[in-house]
Amino acid sequence: MNAAPIRYAKSGDVHVAYQVLDDGTGRPDLVFVPGFVSHLECSAEEPSLARFVRRLTSFARVTLFDKRGTGLSDRTGRLSTMEERMDDIRAVMDAADVERAALFGVSEGGPLTLLFAATYPERVRAIVLYGTYARLLEAPDYPCGIPAEVMREFANGLEANWGTGVALSLWAPSVAGDERFRQWWARYQRLSASPADARALIESAAGLDARHVLPTVTAPALVLHRRGDRILDVEMGRYLAEHLPDAHFVEHPGADHFFWTGDPDEVLDEAEEFLTGTRGASDPDRVLATILFTDIVGSTERAAELGDSRWRSVLDMHDALVRRELDRFRGREIKPTGDGFFASFDGPVRAIRCAQAIVAAARSIGLDVRTGLHTGECELRGDDLGGFAVHVAARVAEQSRAGEVLVSRTVTDLLAGSGIEFDDRSEHELKGVPGTWRLFAVRP
Repeated sequence: MNAAPIRYAKSGDVHVAYQVLDDGTGRPDLVFVPGFVSHLECSAEEPSLARFVRRLTSFARVTLFDKRGTGLSDRTGRLSTMEERMDDIRAVMDAADVERAALFGVSEGGPLTLLFAATYPERVRAIVLYGTYARLLEAPDYPCGIPAEVMREFANGLEANWGTGVALSLWAPSVAGDERFRQWWARYQRLSASPADARALIESAAGLDARHVLPTVTAPALVLHRRGDRILDVEMGRYLAEHLPDAHFVEHPGADHFFWTGDPDEVLDEAEEFLTGTRGASDPDRVLATILFTDIVGSTERAAELGDSRWRSVLDMHDALVRRELDRFRGREIKPTGDGFFASFDGPVRAIRCAQAIVAAARSIGLDVRTGLHTGECELRGDDLGGFAVHVAARVAEQSRAGEVLVSRTVTDLLAGSGIEFDDRSEHELKGVPGTWRLFAVRP
C-alpha cells in the first residue's frame, strides 16, 4: 500500500487525501468508502489491513480516501454535510480519472455510498456494503436500531478513552487480546481524529436516516454482514437487503465489525465474485521474501544479573526499539521469539539496513543483538510465514556473532550494485538444513 503516492483532490476549498492502487492491467475501478475514521498511511502499517487492500487490487483498480475532517484530509473545524461528502467522492473520482466505478462502503460509509449511488447512478456500476445500515438509532418502525441511551453511553466512553485502543473488544473481538494490534489501533485512533471529533462523528451518524433513499438505488448491491457483529446488529444488514431494489444478502459467521479481521477472505471472495463473476484471485500461498531473525546475546545471563523486574523493563525497551526500526524500514513483524523477533521484508536492502539499525539501537541500551537473513520462497499461513526459507534464516541467525548482520549467499546475489559490502564467513553446516551454506557478514 505504501508504494502508491498519496495525493490531494480539491473539493471546494477542502483538500481530500486519496490514493490509487493500480497495477496497470486495466482492471475495473473500485472506490472504497471508509467508515467512521480512517488514515491512509496508518492503515498501510497494519499487515492484516494491508493484506485486505492488496487482495482488492487483485481484481480492481482501487481508489482509497480519507473523508474530510479525518486522517490526512483537511480538518475543517465543523461537521460536514452528506452533500459535501458526496462532493468529495466526486472530486476524488475526477482526480483519479475514474468515470464510473463500483463503490465499496463499510460501516459509517454505507449510507454515504447509498446516497451517492442514488444521486449519481451514471457513475456507479455496483455497490458492495459491509457491516452497515440505513439508520443507526432504534425507532418504532425500526426495532433493530441502537437505543438512544446506549448510543450516548458509547459516545461518552469513546470520547473519554479515545486514543487508547478503546472498544477493540467490540470492533474486533478476535484480536482483542493482541497487544501489538491494540497499540496500532490506539495510534490509528489518535492519527485519524481528535476525541471531540470522534464523538461528533458518532453523533452525526446517529442523526442520519437514509431509509427513504433505498428504493431509489438502481445499482446492483451486495450486502455483507457478520452474524455476531457486536457494533451493528445483523438485522440492520438484512433490512438493507430487503429494501434495496436489486440486492443480494450474504451473512457470515463471526463477531468482528472490522472487515479486515476475523475471516476477511469470506468478505473478499463474495465481493470478487459479485464484481467480476469469478472468485479465487486471493493472495498466492507462496511469496518471495527476505526473512530476518534477531536475538539478544547472553539474555539468560543478563536476566540473572538484573533480576526479573529490571530485565522486563529492558526487554520492553528492546521490543519498542525493534518495532520502531521495522516500521521505519517497512518490515513486517511476524512474531516475537522470546528474546528476539521474526520479521519479513519485500526487499533485502531494507532488511539489511533495518538489521543494522536494530543492532545499533540495542547497543544504545546496553544489549548485544545478533541477526541473520535469508531470501527465499515462503508459505503464507494467514499473517504467519513458514517454509524452508524461514528455517534457513533462523539457522543463519544462530551462526551470527554479537553485533553482526549475517546473511546467506542468496541475499548477496540479489544485491549487485547496492553498495553494501560483505566479509566472507566461509562455508557452514546449518542444523537441519542439507548441504553447506556460504555465509557473509555485512560490513558496518
